[in-house]
Amino acid sequence: MSTLSAHTGLHPVPHRHLADRLAPVLARASAAEAALKAFLLRWSIPALRVALGAVFVAFGVLKFIPGVSPVEPLVQATWGVLTFGLVGGHLAMVLTAVIETVAGVALISGVFARFGLVMLAVAFVGIFSPIVFFTSELVTAAGPTLLGQYIAKNVVLVAAALVVASRVLRGPRSTE
Repeated sequence: MSTLSAHTGLHPVPHRHLADRLAPVLARASAAEAALKAFLLRWSIPALRVALGAVFVAFGVLKFIPGVSPVEPLVQATWGVLTFGLVGGHLAMVLTAVIETVAGVALISGVFARFGLVMLAVAFVGIFSPIVFFTSELVTAAGPTLLGQYIAKNVVLVAAALVVASRVLRGPRSTE
């Protein structure tokens, strides 16, 4: 004991290690992380489903209005190739608009999400077909054209659709 403690009754505080001082902070951080994970497990895929649906509604609705969608010529040409010339022009735009808008609304509703995923699969066939049929318009020696980039970004939408499908399709649930 020191002289101070003998006269005042105070005892020196034992030196606490940094780890002992950080333990409560780390425990709170761990609890916050666990709460965040529980929140994300509950809401991230539904949010992704709604966001994916909103993207398809937005781009689908544009195709209902002649001359508004930047991909109008490509959509018409793609339908022409896929249907051996039976569908093209305004009908191609309307059909694409219906497929994309219905898929989006179905995803947003949540009730018809499985149907929306089927519609998205149909839409993705059309979306990626130009890669095969019109490669030279999508990629040049200098790299992808703006149209090519427009199509390439759909890879992210496919990945989002796969994540949504993992939640809404029937079958065994993940144990994680």
